[in-house]
Amino acid sequence: MADRCASHSAQIIDRDGAAVAGTDILLEVEWSRVLDDISEARVVIASGDDCCAALSRIRTWRHKLAIYRGTDPVWEGPIISVEWTPDGVEISAVDILGWLDRRTPHTTQEFVDQDLADIAAWLVDDGFAPDDPGHTTTIVAPSRIRGRRAYQEDVGQTGDHLRDLAATGIDFTALGSRILILPEDHAARLASLSDADFADDLVVVEDGLALATRWVVHGKDGVKGVAGGAHPYYGLIERVVEETSILDDASAEAAARSRLAASCPAPVFLDSQEATLSPDAGLDVTVLVPGWCVDVTTTQTCRTIAQALKISTVKVKEDGDSETISLQLTPAGVGG
Repeated sequence: MADRCASHSAQIIDRDGAAVAGTDILLEVEWSRVLDDISEARVVIASGDDCCAALSRIRTWRHKLAIYRGTDPVWEGPIISVEWTPDGVEISAVDILGWLDRRTPHTTQEFVDQDLADIAAWLVDDGFAPDDPGHTTTIVAPSRIRGRRAYQEDVGQTGDHLRDLAATGIDFTALGSRILILPEDHAARLASLSDADFADDLVVVEDGLALATRWVVHGKDGVKGVAGGAHPYYGLIERVVEETSILDDASAEAAARSRLAASCPAPVFLDSQEATLSPDAGLDVTVLVPGWCVDVTTTQTCRTIAQALKISTVKVKEDGDSETISLQLTPAGVGG
């Protein structure tokens, strides 16, 4: 049998709060935190006579997976897949935001001159209103972008509406049962990192496909907003998008400005496959939350970086042999 995980433990919890099963022999664990989308987790549990009956009772969506690093809770969410084998059980889950991809607006609602963070909070709370798995919504700070939006009862999935809103000036992420909403330009720092804090050589990437110098946002019934134009350095690179929830020109223009700020100049970031933290980095993984920033300095490539970078993804993986922690980092002020 493979060695059990040393740093992590997990528990299966019923929607009524009762413990369904523990994971005394946890062989593998993976979990992540993601900005502006749903994160996933996976565990592999060794089966045995003393726990097999409990593991046989696990059911998708009825039960949730909770993961702990030491004594600290780091991830939880509904189970979406279970595989039973003669050697053990593999469980896959999504975070609490996964519910919103299975919910639809329950009220027809129009917002006029409302901060986008407040609109996002309404989407979350309305999505959970008829059947709440136990969430809290926290607005870390207002977006300072105001707009007009409309949502119709039973039209579209709530998760899609929330992601559309995130493209125009807010960020969101799940932290356990909490859903955090924050401005896209949130710049609070968690730590400072240099080349020595990463396990491998860093790769610096400039994403030219994400560059745009002019954005056109089309809303509903002829609503239109434009930001940018020909750039003195890059020239003219145009993008057009349709967002039918936008109801007036001012909101469309605000959405266009937000997209422009995220795409010009061309985003520069660290390749997510290479940004694996060194065991000596000294960072507490439990405090690494997407949407917050770390100051990064790297001088090992021809393209140097010394700037604040936003955490867009945290990934943690452990088996019986080792644990790896990797970060995906984007320029501060750019959504995930």
